[in-house]
This record gives sequence, C-alpha cells and structure tokens, in this order.
Amino acid sequence: MSKQDVTTSYPKEKINILFLENISDKAVQQFQHNGYVNIKRLKGALSETELIKEIKDVHLLGIRSKTQITAKVLEAGKKLQAIGCFCIGVNQVNLKAATKHGVVVFNAPYSNTRSVAELVIGAAIMLIRRIPDKNKAAHDGTWLKEATGSYELRGKTLGLIGYGNIGSQVSVLAEALGMKVMYYDVETKLPLGNAVDGKSLKEVLGKSDIVSLHVPETAQTKNLINKTNIKHFKKGAILINYARGEVVDLKCLRSAIEDGSIGGAAVDVFPFEPEKNGDAFETPLQGLKNVLLTPHIGGSTEEAQENIGEDVSAKLFNFLEKGITTGSHTVPPLALPPVEGAHRILHIHNNVPGVLSAINTQLSKHGINIVGQYLKTNDEIGYVVLDVDKKLSNKAVKLLRHVKETIKVRMLY
Repeated sequence: MSKQDVTTSYPKEKINILFLENISDKAVQQFQHNGYVNIKRLKGALSETELIKEIKDVHLLGIRSKTQITAKVLEAGKKLQAIGCFCIGVNQVNLKAATKHGVVVFNAPYSNTRSVAELVIGAAIMLIRRIPDKNKAAHDGTWLKEATGSYELRGKTLGLIGYGNIGSQVSVLAEALGMKVMYYDVETKLPLGNAVDGKSLKEVLGKSDIVSLHVPETAQTKNLINKTNIKHFKKGAILINYARGEVVDLKCLRSAIEDGSIGGAAVDVFPFEPEKNGDAFETPLQGLKNVLLTPHIGGSTEEAQENIGEDVSAKLFNFLEKGITTGSHTVPPLALPPVEGAHRILHIHNNVPGVLSAINTQLSKHGINIVGQYLKTNDEIGYVVLDVDKKLSNKAVKLLRHVKETIKVRMLY
C-alpha cells in the first residue's frame, strides 16, 4: 500500500483541528497540504473554562507552553484523539488524565535545542563583559568605557548542570570558543569533546566561572539553586537559567548578586509568568546590575518554530493515518507498516489481564480473520493495532467497542 493509497476511515474534511498560542504557519501549512481543512487557529492561550467550551468537537489540539490541559478539559474532549505540544516540554498537560482517556500526547524535545544553546553562549559573552551595565549607561547618556571586570570566555570554565540535549550542545559550542567544560548530571552521560564529568554538584559549582542550568522541573530540582548551593559558587561567577522557573530561588539569587557573591545572571524562565504579551511582570531580579532578563524566549526563533511545526505535525499525521505512536508520552509506542488487503483498527484499553484474549475471542466467535496483531502496554493502558479482513472490518469495530476495559476504538483505514 503506497502512501498515496492510505485514506483514513474518517473523512479528513470532518477532522476538527484547534491550534492555540500562535503555532507556526509551517504546522498549519503541513496539515492543509495533507488534506485537513477544518483548522481553527487562535493567537493566545485559553483558560480552562474557555477550552472546555472549544474542545467539544475537536479531534486534534495543538498547544505551546501556556495552555493548561487539565483533567476537566480532557473529560470534555470526547472526540479528542491527540494533543500536539509544539514545544520541548509536556508539563502543561495532565498526562495521567490524558492516558486515562487514551489521548496521545506528542512534543518536540529536540527542535529548538540549537536556539537555546546559542542564546546561552550569547548571554555568557554579554555578562562576562558586563555589557548590560554599559548598555544601560549608554542609553542613559553616560560614557562608560572601561575594562575593569570584563573578561574573555576563552580559558574560563563553564559548568553545566544537566547534560541532556541542550546542555551537551552548549558544551560543544563553548569548547569551540576555547572554554573548559564541566558538567553534573544525575544520570551517567558520555562527555562530548573534552568535557569533564564532575563528581558532584558542589564540585562543578565551585570550579565554574559560568554556571548554566539545563534540568527539568521536578520535585528534586525545585529551588536547586538556593541559599545553601549559592555558597558553593566561585565568587563573582555568573549564573544562567534557561531551564525552568522553579529551579532557582530568585530572592536568594538577588541577595547574592547584591553582595557580589554572584557576578551576574541571565534568566529567561520564572516561577510565575504572564499569560500574554503586554501583561505586567515582576521578579526580584529587576533593577540589578549585570542581569539579563528575557521573557521565556530561549527557544523562540523562526528556525525553531518551523522545526517544531514540522516535527509535531509529522507525529500527528503518523498517528492519524498509520496508528504510529512513537514519541507519545501517554499511549505506548508502536510503529507498524501498512498491511496490503486489510483494514487497520486501533484499540486502546486499560492495562488489565485478559483484554487481548477477550478481543481475540470476540473476533473469532464471529469468524473475523485477523491478518496481523500487535500489543504494547505501559503501566496504565494497552494499545493494540489490529489488521483484519476488509469484508468484516466494520463489524469488528462494533464488537471491539463492547470489550470490557475498552477506552477507545478507531478504524484507521
């Protein structure tokens, strides 16, 4: 079966797609190019109440980082098949509730890696040269030409807390500029180039001229940079946080900058962020010398948004048209090629013993021939891809809907 021959059992013109938060034109174009015409696009995020009203007849939902997908929203989305998070993270989605409802959740964990990495290096250069202070002075009409407190990156040590996709990319760029790189990660990671795996967080903080954070937001990382750990920093070191807002205790950081313990900071993420452009914003770091504050734009480049649009769109297409769930955070990952001369049915169910047996028994009782079958499970749910005889597929779908523990059934083609 060629790509051109694949048609979903549900007409594409009846698939309702809702895009929020000004998702890139590239994503919209990808869907339109593939025959999906009912696309509603909104610039901003929606509140829970607004989203509950909007999601009633939506099959695909596209969001970025601001929209909160709660259990109530998922309960209201009776027709919802998949959510595309056009960003790195998925912490804005209640994954447990999405799993319960059999909603596939995709994201783009690698697409804006380069954008963030470049900005980290740029911030490091600006801060080690104390450019924010000189820039402000120039805008205020003061000529502040001096070398005191300004340094080159070359030969300095960069400490990376977290050595994942972004941290390792920063490592490569930093070495190219002549920096020494140390990193600390809770998992064993193979170093790139000449980077050194630090023995502890304390060691990396104590030896680094610049510290850059690249960790997820978890209970373990909340206020990771606190009153205690700030004491381990080399005096006058620079802190960069382009990770998550809860990772740094901002009041402690302000105190450390004011007393000279920390020589400067670049912060792009905050514990509380405005919902939309133009909203008022406050942080304890405002008004400090040698501090760069940006509005969560670490991955916000034209290239990154295009890459994210292509990545997440491709995952959504593959699920809608082939049943492929590779990259999903909820439904178990499966990727099977189309089978010639058969109809494909997708069955999502609670992961309890006996469901697969019940599926086979129902089909066998009614003489329905199974051409191919594959099951994948996680702790919560099971995902079965069934290829059955074309002549009996509609009957098979009806039978499978009545199997105990069924969450969703969909005929694919």
